[in-house]
Amino acid sequence: MCGNNMSVPLLAEAVTVSGTERETAAVIFLHGLGDNGHGWADSMSSIRLPYVKYICPHAPSIPVTLNMRMMMPSWFDLMGLSPDSPEPGSAGSSLCQLIVCRGFMIYNISLSLPLSRPLLSPVKAIIDHEVKNGIPANRIVLGGFSQGGALSLYTALTSQHKLAGVVALSCWLPLHKSFPQASSSSANQCVAVLQCHGEMDPMIPVQIGAMTFEKLKSFLNPQRLIFKTYPGMMHSSCPQEMAAVKEFIERQLPRL
Repeated sequence: MCGNNMSVPLLAEAVTVSGTERETAAVIFLHGLGDNGHGWADSMSSIRLPYVKYICPHAPSIPVTLNMRMMMPSWFDLMGLSPDSPEPGSAGSSLCQLIVCRGFMIYNISLSLPLSRPLLSPVKAIIDHEVKNGIPANRIVLGGFSQGGALSLYTALTSQHKLAGVVALSCWLPLHKSFPQASSSSANQCVAVLQCHGEMDPMIPVQIGAMTFEKLKSFLNPQRLIFKTYPGMMHSSCPQEMAAVKEFIERQLPRL
């Protein structure tokens, strides 16, 4: 064992649900916009496996353009959820958008490229820390909800560590137009991914999840991808979803 939590800022303040026996695997789970790690730590506690450590870090507070640049916990800046969000490549901006039709409106979810990439480093630093402390990368599942799920997907698909899997709840793939090129040197081109989405989600419509699933199938192994939807579920979770998450984690991180 080596290193300590203080050397990794996100890990130093993260909520950690420890295993009840020798820890041989880890789940790193990132919360959504404006949230913190406590709620998801409680959710992970309800489905925990005794040999798995669950790490739920808190995002730093940054100005979020979508919310009038108010300071709030956010993994990266969100530019807008409206038809007039800046187009990719427009003057003074560098954006990537995932476009979905919802009724008769077209919504653009825009991710600020300059802010997103530096925030990958602290998340990868948590993975590096766990590997240095004896948990192999192939015994780590990276996951998240909404914005946290988006960052988890992007981090995993660009990581040099071969991970056990990704849990992507109610989210999308950021910078999707950069794939598959962005993952060309990744160790996770055959990674297992569990995607879950509420069919009544008013924030990130289920169509976004479906489009993300289709995008992932275009450059990952389709047999390693799962997309589940839940009737009546909004931008939240439910017991059935958490049961699917537990089953996926147990399958990807079996007891040694």
